[in-house]
Amino acid sequence: MAQPNHEPITATADAGDVLGTYLRSQATAFLRGLRLHEESGADAAEGSDAARSLRGAARRISGSLATFRVVTESSWADGLRTELVWLSSTLADEHAYAARLARLMDALHRLSGSPELPAPRGTAGALTVGSARAGALLERQLTLARTRAHSATLQALGSSRFHAVADAVAVLASEVPLDSVAARGRVGDVLVPLAAVAENRLSAAVAALPPRGDGEQATSPYNADHDGLWHEVRRLLRVHRYAREALGEDVSRPAAAGEALDRHRDAAEAAAASATAARTPRIAPATAYALGVLHADQRHEVEAARLDFERVWLREPAVTPR
Repeated sequence: MAQPNHEPITATADAGDVLGTYLRSQATAFLRGLRLHEESGADAAEGSDAARSLRGAARRISGSLATFRVVTESSWADGLRTELVWLSSTLADEHAYAARLARLMDALHRLSGSPELPAPRGTAGALTVGSARAGALLERQLTLARTRAHSATLQALGSSRFHAVADAVAVLASEVPLDSVAARGRVGDVLVPLAAVAENRLSAAVAALPPRGDGEQATSPYNADHDGLWHEVRRLLRVHRYAREALGEDVSRPAAAGEALDRHRDAAEAAAASATAARTPRIAPATAYALGVLHADQRHEVEAARLDFERVWLREPAVTPR
């Protein structure tokens, strides 16, 4: 989703005006995405793009309502945020399964043609032999999951719950329920400190990440239990980014860091999918071997994404909103 464009925002501007402008713009983007989704019909590409726009706007609204909750009518903000999180998650599942399958199939194709990967002793060419079967197994499992997610999406979009969310966002596009006291404060006194709280939470989560290990350990198995900590950093980074967007600040650095963590999530989930497939009963040794190589490859991608994040995010201190 394209970055919102903002005019310069001064510290003396009214907090309610600035937040209201941002929320209305995202509500309008949500409604535009919804219209495009309805018009896409059977066009899968257009439908996917429209769903992506819907998710992006929903995340921005829900993230902003979390960060700047005290500036809004809190009970309204809490209810709408919960519903938008549900909607965004539901819409994301189908795309995630499709992207995961494409990622794994591309990796299998690349790995099966690599002369640098040894076959297990006594099974020359096992990766090439097993990769086709591994790909077929992954395709069956992930296509089934995608089909179920597609059905869940259609059910959600046709539900009264979704229509209630769409109605609430339509109201938000013209009127933002604000707290009568906090909204009259200045941006520098109200919104900036709240954005700083979101940034501090992100900084604490980054500081809590376990050390990656030095280069000599680069080929060692990685602890998948740490993935959850990185996923939480990704979530908090996104909230931080949206807060800076609302304040009209540059978000190029958090956007670049977020791209690295998106790749981290994709690789971690692909690794988990290959591990799940490898636990399928009665699969051939060559298939299990190909899935094992695929799992190791995706864990390597996880580590590469972590390194990319560190290069982008830790090269300089995070900038506190002015």
